[in-house]
Amino acid sequence: MSVTPAFRSAIVATTAVAALLLAGCSSSADDNASSTPSPSDAPTASATSSAPASASLDTVTDGKLTIATGEPAYEPWMVDDDPATGKGFESAVAYAVANQLGYASTDVVWVRTSFESAIAPGPKDWDLNIQQFSITPEREGAVDFSSPYYTTSQAIVTLESSPAAQAASLADFAQLKVGVATGTTSYTVAAQELGKDNLAVFNSAEDTVLALTSGQIDAFVTDLPTAFYLASVELDGGVIAGQFASNQGGDEFAFVLPNDSPNTAPVSSAVDALNADGTLGALETEWLSSAVDVPVLN
Repeated sequence: MSVTPAFRSAIVATTAVAALLLAGCSSSADDNASSTPSPSDAPTASATSSAPASASLDTVTDGKLTIATGEPAYEPWMVDDDPATGKGFESAVAYAVANQLGYASTDVVWVRTSFESAIAPGPKDWDLNIQQFSITPEREGAVDFSSPYYTTSQAIVTLESSPAAQAASLADFAQLKVGVATGTTSYTVAAQELGKDNLAVFNSAEDTVLALTSGQIDAFVTDLPTAFYLASVELDGGVIAGQFASNQGGDEFAFVLPNDSPNTAPVSSAVDALNADGTLGALETEWLSSAVDVPVLN
């Protein structure tokens, strides 16, 4: 994400408190696995590609693919905090990748971990972990990453009471004051799409949130994953006005695997195949645009 480390920490901490509000990042890696879906509960055809004849990964449990995620796992990444349903963007992606690797939905076992423990050095009791992990050089020294399954776009966050909530195109923001944090991907995209003269620039992402709630600005720009969190949890009456069409320069999200895992190459190949055949793009539209009503601003 393009937020500061301090803001990332605040998001993780507040998410734990928000577990009662949302259907991820706080439980122990020793928590019990979720139940796997029955065949009738498996993702729809739009979420899967033709599977190989059989699975041949070196997994922690023979014949099973153990996938970890955070707790709580919140929407639109996982619906109702239940990754086993195949509903939500990352749940659907996980099942699509499992299918591509040759695993039936009933062979997928879900466990929970904290965000920090997943990217820390050391042995793991899972095969894959998915919870909006950005690929960074520092993390690559401790764990493996698959090919990216999603590149973040930038979005505009506002309040229901703001005129920005009624904006339907980029042109509608011409007379509005839009905030953005300096030195971020969000600033680069906002300056390109809205023009520098229309931006109120702040020192940090935290400052943009404060400026919105205090009425200094009408809206602010941040990456879409952070926008989902802020609009749902941090802001009273928060809404996402829309997202920019381009994801150029955005953070790349990927599966985390144990360091030097023999499964990294086949998992990356599976992700690449789903990207090439359009499955990932279809799931992104289904769960990160249509399902949560975040229009693309042109």
